[in-house]
Formats: sequence, structure tokens, C-alpha cells
Amino acid sequence: MTQITNLVKSLADRHGRYNESLLPILQGVVDENKFLSEEAMVEIARELDISAARVYGTASFYSFLNTEPMGKHVIRVCKTITCMMHGKNHIIQEIEKTLKIKLGETTHDGKFTLVETNCLGQCHKGPAMLINDTPYTNLTPEKTREILQSFIENEALSSTTNLN
Repeated sequence: MTQITNLVKSLADRHGRYNESLLPILQGVVDENKFLSEEAMVEIARELDISAARVYGTASFYSFLNTEPMGKHVIRVCKTITCMMHGKNHIIQEIEKTLKIKLGETTHDGKFTLVETNCLGQCHKGPAMLINDTPYTNLTPEKTREILQSFIENEALSSTTNLN
């Protein structure tokens, strides 16, 4: 059995093999592997005895269930009208300039991915972004640059530490 097969079986044992088990199993695979591969979605379909199309449809509906490999740090910028009115386009431009990537891309070193997502629940503090599981609110281009610089510096530090 492959690692994915074992993981899906383990998650199904924990969450059950019911229709309502699909989402927790999908989340479990993403937590473990950072994205849902085609192999994982087929295994989930087999384990729950549902169509692969249903698994993919559910996975692709939710923006936090990645169906493509992502960087170590996933930057999700809220794309609601509220955040747009508060300057989210300037935030995206600053991220693109700082990381030298466009929306939907991952840096060449695999450290950062930039995506837009639906509401982060921070409309009263927009524009907002989420880096991995940490929300950042009341963003300005300057504040965004500082946040990114701290991540870049931490990455450089951990790379140096791993070499020693």
C-alpha cells in the first residue's frame, strides 16, 4: 500500500465512511500532504465508495483545500468587495513586487504561494490576508512588506541553521 492509501484509510477509520466524512478526510489529507493529489482523491473515492468527480467537486469548491502543490507559506488575500474598497489590490501588488511572483504563482524556491480567497471573516479590519493559519489585518503596502520581510528573514535563518 502507498503512503496515500494508508493515510486515507487511517482518516476513514477515524472519521467514518459516511457522506459527512468526506470533508474531514479531505482536510486531513491537506493537513498531512499540503494538497490533494489526484491519487489521494481517487483513494478517498474508493474508501468512501463515492465517485471521484464528487470528491474533486467538493475539494475544488473550498479554497482551503488545495488541489495543486503550494509553497511552504500560502498567502491568501481576501478578495471581497470590502477588502477591495480598503485597498487589497495595493496589497497584492506589494506582495507580487516583494516576492517577484504573480497571483496564483509560487516562488521558484517553493517558499511562498500567492492566492486570492473568499472572505476571511475580517471585513471590519480589511484589507486582510492569511499566511498559513495566521491572519494579518488593517494592511498597508508598508505593513505587508514588513510582514513578508520577517518571513523571508526567518526562512534565511532556518536555511543557515540547517546547513550547520
